[in-house]
Amino acid sequence: MVNTNSHYDVIVVGAGPAGLTAGIYLSRARFKTLIIDQGMAGGQMILTHEIANYPGVESISGYQLATIMRKQALSFGCAIRSNVRINHIELQEELKSVTLADGNIYTANAVILTPGGRPRALGVTGEDVFKGKGISYCATCDGDFFTGKEIVVVGGGNSALEEAVSLTKYATKVTIIHQFDHFQAFEHAVEEARSNPKISFIMESSISAFHGSENLESVNIINLKTGKNFNMKTDGAFIFIGYVPNTEFLRGKVELNKWGEIVVKADMSANIEGVYAAGDSIAKRFRQVTTAVGDGTIAALAAAGYLNELKVKQKNLISV
Repeated sequence: MVNTNSHYDVIVVGAGPAGLTAGIYLSRARFKTLIIDQGMAGGQMILTHEIANYPGVESISGYQLATIMRKQALSFGCAIRSNVRINHIELQEELKSVTLADGNIYTANAVILTPGGRPRALGVTGEDVFKGKGISYCATCDGDFFTGKEIVVVGGGNSALEEAVSLTKYATKVTIIHQFDHFQAFEHAVEEARSNPKISFIMESSISAFHGSENLESVNIINLKTGKNFNMKTDGAFIFIGYVPNTEFLRGKVELNKWGEIVVKADMSANIEGVYAAGDSIAKRFRQVTTAVGDGTIAALAAAGYLNELKVKQKNLISV
């Protein structure tokens, strides 16, 4: 027998923009919805200093936007459990279940997976040693610690260039280190970085090691074209080279590609009936707050359609 106190129509795993959007749509449509997140509601969005390309909003911090989304979901009756650890998830049966480390077990007829991702590490010597001691993956979190100092930024995408510009509010000099001779960012982001007098560039190069005593003091840089190495003093390093999907707990549970991304169809359905996925953890090309919101919307609408069909089937079985 199903415990109605712990049973929901839908469980959303992950409270980033995709998960919160799904929660807003489903709870507003009066489906009993629970969002579970192993961290704070908002996901990687809360670490973004400024979002200036969200339609209808001129400028807002990621934390502010996450707070608004969370309040919206709660206002429609969506339940949210944050900072909890998932011990086990069962997706194959018609009745899905999520077991938490605190012993609580939640069941649902549909699940939407939105676990998001985490910053990708360089994986070089000294990186683990100096994490939080000069090495950071979040400009919003740690930028002010480097006021009046010289730092390096690793990466060549939109995040790297945009965060490098934001870091010039604190640092006296920002050096961008990128492995290619060109950037993968949008042209406006490249132009903004190149026009900033505090920013310089080291292209076709990568960091091969981090050095220091108690804190980071220097980096080894290798020119990928010539093979030459040199050591550069720095007070800090910010790494923005993409994200790794948080899908380790889903291995063997749902179809993943070779990068660990969840494989979905156009309606965000996974390879298991009643299971959907959205946001940065799915296999797709572009990862923005707006694309995550779009994914979450589609997944919620598809899940709602599935639940409505399920109710009709169950009603027909009872009447037979």
